[in-house]
Amino acid sequence: MYRNESLLWQSVRVKITMQDSFNMAPVAVIHSPYKEKFAIPRQPNLVSAAHGKIELLLDCNQSELIRDLEQHSHLWLLFVFHGTIERGWKPLVKAPRLGGNKKTGVFATRSTHRPNPIGMSVVKLEGISRINDNLAIDISGLDLLDGTPIIDIKPYIPYSDVVVDASSQMAPDAQSSSLTINFSDSALQQLAPLTTQYPQLQTFIEQVLSQDPRPAYRKKSNDTQEYGMSLYDLNIRWQIQGNDCMVLSISQ
Repeated sequence: MYRNESLLWQSVRVKITMQDSFNMAPVAVIHSPYKEKFAIPRQPNLVSAAHGKIELLLDCNQSELIRDLEQHSHLWLLFVFHGTIERGWKPLVKAPRLGGNKKTGVFATRSTHRPNPIGMSVVKLEGISRINDNLAIDISGLDLLDGTPIIDIKPYIPYSDVVVDASSQMAPDAQSSSLTINFSDSALQQLAPLTTQYPQLQTFIEQVLSQDPRPAYRKKSNDTQEYGMSLYDLNIRWQIQGNDCMVLSISQ
């Protein structure tokens, strides 16, 4: 029995090593309010006010591919970490959950720096629309950089995808922040005319900042630095002092 199993494994290994690579073309691209990596939530569905579109491309721009898609409330997205691919990967990475200094195995994390730069994300399906001549899938709760290539879309199936007794010692629950988000008078004045184009903008900014997107080491210091983040076509400036986060300005 052992000999036969060994021969079988050798046969499988030969077949695998003969396949040097897999060529995959994106099936779609993400249009996201996150224009830079900084401030993107580290997991999906932490910022429900984040809305985006999945634009189907080339041969995949066909209504047949998304027939009955709306029978599912959520979708799995498999994508390429195109924003960090040039930096390569290492077997050990600094995980934010470990304070940003301790290293752990890359396969024990969801780090963007992986041997194959593939990510996965669960998003909420909001509807179907169009971008010019291309079909688009409207989604919310996304955590993807604008322009992210999508290599596959699958339905989220609750009865099999939810593992009720699953556990993670490294990330047992969502990290909560005690930050209080406030807007300066000038920021509120700048916000007002933008609500027509972005009705949930204030909520979106509040949800993003409540995740405290600063580097982990900054959170442990008396940090008075002014930060900026790009959401949609806007530059949002903000500062944290203690548990108070003040939005200083919103500009285009």
